[in-house]
Amino acid sequence: MPASSTPSFVARIRAAMPDLHRSETRLAETILNFPGQLASYTATELAQIAGVSNATVTRFVRKIGYASFEEARQAVRAEQSAGTALMRVDSDSAGAEGKLARYLERAHLNLDQTLGALDDAVIGEIATTMRAAPRLWLIGFRAGQPFARYLAWQVLQVRSDVAVLPRDGETLAESLAAIDPADCVIVFGLRRPSRQLGPLLDQLARTAAQVALIGDLAGLESLPARWHLPCMTTGAGALFDHVGVMALSGMLASRVIGESGAAGRKRLSAIEGFHDSLDEI
Repeated sequence: MPASSTPSFVARIRAAMPDLHRSETRLAETILNFPGQLASYTATELAQIAGVSNATVTRFVRKIGYASFEEARQAVRAEQSAGTALMRVDSDSAGAEGKLARYLERAHLNLDQTLGALDDAVIGEIATTMRAAPRLWLIGFRAGQPFARYLAWQVLQVRSDVAVLPRDGETLAESLAAIDPADCVIVFGLRRPSRQLGPLLDQLARTAAQVALIGDLAGLESLPARWHLPCMTTGAGALFDHVGVMALSGMLASRVIGESGAAGRKRLSAIEGFHDSLDEI
């Protein structure tokens, strides 16, 4: 999944700053305070806020590489959709009343749309593979890393040979070399992903391991994996809402633990025995 090398909206503005006229600089500074707000203003409204003319707005967007103000607005909207927090922050606290209700409503929708789209047979198949595979690998970059760690931590209660990647101080290649066709790999692909995600999935396909891809990326179903589990993460504020990802992770862990049988119970019992002897909990 190749990442775009196109300069971001903010990067374009910063690069152009040395060559801007005084009124254009004032406009640039206004936009840089809350760049995401550009998506909700007309050119005239932005000109009034910055105290410049409409002609200045037109010259400015052309200087930073856009053919029109509307093209610049579309670029901002695309970055908001991609998950750039800077582009999603509100310019003030207006409308704070009712925000809790909006967050709750958004979380409910994300849960409904994530879990409601799942096939119980597929979840069972993944859970069985996670339990029975010789080794289980959990991989997550950036926002995906804590979910990989959470799922590994829960499943580790009933099975051994569970690893989370990337590991501190190691390259991915050093771990990928150990993945076999019989292994199970769970990959979290969440916006905004590392550039390594696409090449990683290609390499995992070459290992012939059983791969499940969990995430909210556009075109998730087209990425190489045996199973695809899309999650809705639309946020009510500046950040994405990962309640659906968490629920799915918990569901998978519960299924694995529930299916672990006598071997799982034996391991759980041993863990509790060590908790007691070490007085850890």
